[in-house]
Amino acid sequence: MAVSPTHQLGLPLFPGPKYPFPRTTRYSSLVPRCSSNAPTSISVKPPTKTFPGKPEADVVVIGSGIGGLCCAGLLARYNQDVLVLESHDLPGGAAHSFEIKGYKFDSGPSLFSGFQSRGPQANPLAQVLDALGESIPCAKYDSWMVYIPEGEFLSRIGPTEFYKDLEQYASQNAVREWKKLLDAILPLSAAAMALPPLSIRGDLGVLSTAATRYAPSLLKSFMGMGLQGAFAAPKLLRPFSEIMDSLELKDPFIRNWVDLLAFLLAGVKSNGILSAEMIYMFAEWYKPGCTLEYPLNGSGAVIDALVRGLQKFGGRISLGSHVEKIIVENGKATGVKLKGGQFIRAKKAVVSNASMWDTLNLLPKDQLPMSYVDRVKMTPQCESFMHLHLGFDAECLREDLGIHHIVVDEWERGVDADQNVVLISVPSVLSPNLAPPGKHVLHAYTPGTEPFELWEGLDRRSAEYKNLKAERSEVMWRAVERALGSGFNRDKCEVKLVGTPLTHQRFLRRNRGTYGPAIQAGQGSFPGHPTPIPQLYCCGDSTFPGIGVPAVAASGAIVANSLVSVSQHSQLLDAIGI
Repeated sequence: MAVSPTHQLGLPLFPGPKYPFPRTTRYSSLVPRCSSNAPTSISVKPPTKTFPGKPEADVVVIGSGIGGLCCAGLLARYNQDVLVLESHDLPGGAAHSFEIKGYKFDSGPSLFSGFQSRGPQANPLAQVLDALGESIPCAKYDSWMVYIPEGEFLSRIGPTEFYKDLEQYASQNAVREWKKLLDAILPLSAAAMALPPLSIRGDLGVLSTAATRYAPSLLKSFMGMGLQGAFAAPKLLRPFSEIMDSLELKDPFIRNWVDLLAFLLAGVKSNGILSAEMIYMFAEWYKPGCTLEYPLNGSGAVIDALVRGLQKFGGRISLGSHVEKIIVENGKATGVKLKGGQFIRAKKAVVSNASMWDTLNLLPKDQLPMSYVDRVKMTPQCESFMHLHLGFDAECLREDLGIHHIVVDEWERGVDADQNVVLISVPSVLSPNLAPPGKHVLHAYTPGTEPFELWEGLDRRSAEYKNLKAERSEVMWRAVERALGSGFNRDKCEVKLVGTPLTHQRFLRRNRGTYGPAIQAGQGSFPGHPTPIPQLYCCGDSTFPGIGVPAVAASGAIVANSLVSVSQHSQLLDAIGI
């Protein structure tokens, strides 16, 4: 998850090499590696084995994650010739979905809201989809199951529902502190949401597209906060724990619960997350009439919509096109070299949607300032993931089974401790077409807490690796059995897939299988989008605003906006009514 109303829980999985991935007539199955170096073009029709047009474009985008697709789609909307190069046989990166034996699995993001929102306060992904003329049908719901040391309960979003849970499972003091927290931060939400992410660009043109354009709404939001709120506004860029400390919130349940929300949102606890991110989330989850949304047809429907929008405006995407090097000529990024040796020229810019560490490995070291190399290498990383994908019969399960379940073993260890928190999604509860009739599809994972060091150097074919997979996946099996009840039998699952940090490293091409940069608010900031190499930009979870679906969508939009004129940018804002 990340700033804005569209949140995510978890990261993607490109399943391991022994998983059977049958081809289908749409790009919802996955063949982990290409059988040849020949690129595959993609459209809403089945991919073909030909490169899509001439080997050049105004802008070449490396990677088809949500950030890359948002960037490319908007560039196409701006009438730029844009080409997306994706190493794998499917687009989507962190948000792709795949199919096995009729079960359609989400690989990562599963907890969303805000797809239907429009206007200045809509989330970045919704604004990009609006600009591309695309929408995503969703099922709406308002709760998830929570299994914590204090008990088990159905947690509902909204302004008052959570008070009932606090009364039963915490204390009256927790109720008072929760109310104190909401009373203090909800007035700040107007300031946190006053500037539409799609209005931001990476040059001085931002004074026109953002500062001047939205000055009245910003001023109004600050005036509405009153004197106390205005003085508190600078705290938006400080760790959220500082707001809690200033309010003297000490109840253990409240502190633990907020740490959990922060960790699910950005991979850090409340002492490491920006207050603006948390306040944005609180405003969306604890306001009257709020709901969560799950895309019908799974998270892959988000990717389908972005690809349709890209192609609608003439953009191209080439699958099976592994970028081996970013080419730098006369000090500027001028294109990329594919694994097969083909050179693709970028006339205006190259945009990398890879992580900062993986982007660094694509660049000639003699062209980079050592300060940049050192900064990338010294940036701390979040840990990786364990994943469990299951397909099974729904016959013996309770009919009121919910889509989401959060299991916390011990508060004392911290929500960021390995093997301590498990997240479970059963999306077929809301979208039955994701599984065969009478079946369910399930994705469980440990959220960015699996140490890569445990797996580093292991041979994936060895008995040691297989034994470690069984050992480290057991915590997920136990959580699933707790959430699904006695009607579930692991031995009767028709599909069982276990993913490890090595799976992430190999198939997501993520350095050390990482979730992303572990940058603590108040101690550092996410890098901007330009690089020391002219005409080379970056977007995605290694750049501002950070980790999560909304954040990477915003980063892609910022880069696209920065590559066109202020006039074009302003015209787009006018066209979508923000």
